[in-house]
Amino acid sequence: MGRVIVLLFLIIILAGGGLVWFDHLNVIDIKTLLSPVYRFIGREGRTETEAPSEELLSLDAERFAALVESLDLRSMDLDRREEDIQKRMNEIEQMAQELEERQKALDEREKSINAVLQETENKDRNIEQISRYLTSMPPGNAVAILDKTGDQDAIDIFRKTEEIAQAEGTVSMVSVWLMQLSAIDENHAQRVAELNRKMAARPPAVN
Repeated sequence: MGRVIVLLFLIIILAGGGLVWFDHLNVIDIKTLLSPVYRFIGREGRTETEAPSEELLSLDAERFAALVESLDLRSMDLDRREEDIQKRMNEIEQMAQELEERQKALDEREKSINAVLQETENKDRNIEQISRYLTSMPPGNAVAILDKTGDQDAIDIFRKTEEIAQAEGTVSMVSVWLMQLSAIDENHAQRVAELNRKMAARPPAVN
């Protein structure tokens, strides 16, 4: 009988010690349940946490409302910055498009100028070839060809022939051609006079 009592006493001690240890580990809250026993043995038990007062709840609500308002202001500021950035990006895209269009216009203008220069170069080369061809043949044959040539083309040929003769130090055939062309008849004489007037009035074409 004594042994049973001792064992029961040990079981109670171990159970109590286990409850205290679990309470220390915050597994269970034994001090609140056994607070009368703790006070009986001169120890302070754990009391239940009092519910927060209305004043504390009101203060927390004000803080929360201030935080929400601050977040709203921050969100509005971010939205405004995003709008400004988007507006600036649109302006940059528009400027880039305008620059691209200007570059295209410059490229087209450059192509047109190059085409004109190429055409002028080809025309000058053709006129030089015709001039040399006419100079190399008998004057009568050259006059027959010049008689069927338009005034401006004839003037260009005469000028190119004078230019070649001056550069190469040879005698120009222009005066011979004009003299023979004028001797054909009165109409040709008038045409020669008109050609001389045009050559004197119009400056040489720019190559």
